[in-house]
Parts: sequence; C-alpha cells; structure tokens
Amino acid sequence: MRRRAMIVSLLVSFLMLAGKVGAAYMTGSAAIFSDAVESVIHLFATAFAGFSLWYAATPPDTNHLYGHGKIAYFASGFEGGLILVAALSIIYSAVHDLLVGPELQQLGAGLVVIAALSVVNAGLGWYLIRTGRQHNSLVLVSNGQHVMTDMWTSVGVVGGVGLVWLTDIVWLDPVVAILVACNILWTAGRLIRRSARGLMERADTEATERILDTLNRAMEHELIENFHQVRHRRVNDQVWVEYHLLFPEDMSITEAHDRSHLVEDAVNRLFPKDDVHVTAHLEPVAHDTYHPEDHQEPTDPLRSFEPSS
Repeated sequence: MRRRAMIVSLLVSFLMLAGKVGAAYMTGSAAIFSDAVESVIHLFATAFAGFSLWYAATPPDTNHLYGHGKIAYFASGFEGGLILVAALSIIYSAVHDLLVGPELQQLGAGLVVIAALSVVNAGLGWYLIRTGRQHNSLVLVSNGQHVMTDMWTSVGVVGGVGLVWLTDIVWLDPVVAILVACNILWTAGRLIRRSARGLMERADTEATERILDTLNRAMEHELIENFHQVRHRRVNDQVWVEYHLLFPEDMSITEAHDRSHLVEDAVNRLFPKDDVHVTAHLEPVAHDTYHPEDHQEPTDPLRSFEPSS
C-alpha cells in the first residue's frame, strides 16, 4: 500500500510539473511561476521520498543493527530544505517583477489549467496523508502535507491571478507570489523541525506518561515490585522501550520472566500501529539498596525521567 501510494505521488508530480510550467510559460505570471517552481521542487522531493520509503523498509544489517528507519527524518528535512529554496527563488522573482513590472498574457487559459491541477492535488494529498497515518509512515505523511501545501498554493494563485484578470492591476500578480512564498516558508520550517526532532530522538511526553502509567498499574496489580531506568525512542514506525523491573528476591527467574512478558504485552498494546521492541532487565528488589539513585517512586513517576528537549 505504501509503495503504491508513492508511485501514484511520483506520477502525479510529473503531471503537475508539466501543467504548471506550461501555464507559467503561457501567461508570464510570477504567481503561476511560483506555483510551477514549487512543483519542480516537489518532484525531486517525491523521488527522494520514494527512495527513503524503500530504504526504511529494508531489514537491519551488521552496520545498521536498529534498521534504516531514520532515513525518514532525513527525507522530511530534505523536503523541507527544498521547499525553502523554492520559496526564496519565488520571492526573488516576484520582487524583480514588482520593480520592472510583469508582462502578462492569456491569464484565462492559465487559470483553467491551475484550477484543474489543484483539484487533482487535493485528492492526492488526502490519499497520501490518510495512507501514511494508517501505516504510520512519516515519509508518506510529509509528502502528503507537501502536496496539500502545493494545492493551497495553487488555490491562492488562482485567486490572485483571477483578480489581476478581472481588474488589470498587474502588480497584484507578484504580490500574490510573495504571499505564496511565505506560506511555503512556513511549511518548510514545519518539516525541518519535525526532521530535527526525529533525528535528535526527542521523547514524546504523551508516550512517556502512557508507558509509566502502564508500569505503575503493573505494580498495583503486584506483577512487579518496582521499576526504574525507563527509556523509549521512536524511529518512524518503530518504537523501542527499555526498563528495569524489580521482583522479590525469592521469586524464581521463570516466574519473573513470565510476569515480565505480561508487562511487555501491556506496553505493546500502547502502540497498536507500530513495530514495538521492548527490552526488560530483571532485578531483585535489593538492587535499590545498592543503587538508590536508580529508584523511582511510584508516587512521582516522572521524577527520574526527563524527556529530551
């Protein structure tokens, strides 16, 4: 399903590029040119996203023991960087047209082309985001959000160029292009921030609280005596969770292991759409006597766990 969605996105990207470049050449509009530049960038970003989707799905190897999922964050950052370049080039072209004056022609035909392509992009963006969320694929969601940005860019261009067509106020065209570029800059910043958070493995506070709540409930049901050293991280659609579980000293390792698996099953259920990897270290309660700094009071579960910033 993810591969098919990426192929559809790539094919539509070629259609968008051809249509918008043709409309820009036909009309001479800076606003339509800005839309075409965004589509050029989107084509390159989609191609890289397709490669990233394939590479992230390859199994772990001796050089990448935790798999290749982090490339999804590189893809998101790469796409954000390309969008940033597109926005800056649009602003440069629009400012130039404001200074020397744009030369516009055949705006009606250009508007029809851009409006039709906007409808196609709206459907594609919705499809990619829905598929990406269903399969927890950052690559597809990022690509879908880029497509939706492209769609809203086209809607803004249609409105702005439509005003120029109706009023003959030609300076509105580069102004619309600059507004479009500002919207693209916002999207670029969002994608780059998401990429940075993923590469730095910033902990999800909500996930942290859910994991700790599950461990505390395990204590309440007397499956474990206590716990500490809780850590977790996400890489695309994979989640790694680590913790130390404390058991009575006279309990057999077999029973402790069985109880640990019950806790692990509960943690797995917290992430139904993800590939979850849980690592539990089993210890006797007396461990707290020798390592008091590791002890985690159940009354204050967040005291010794700070999500990374």
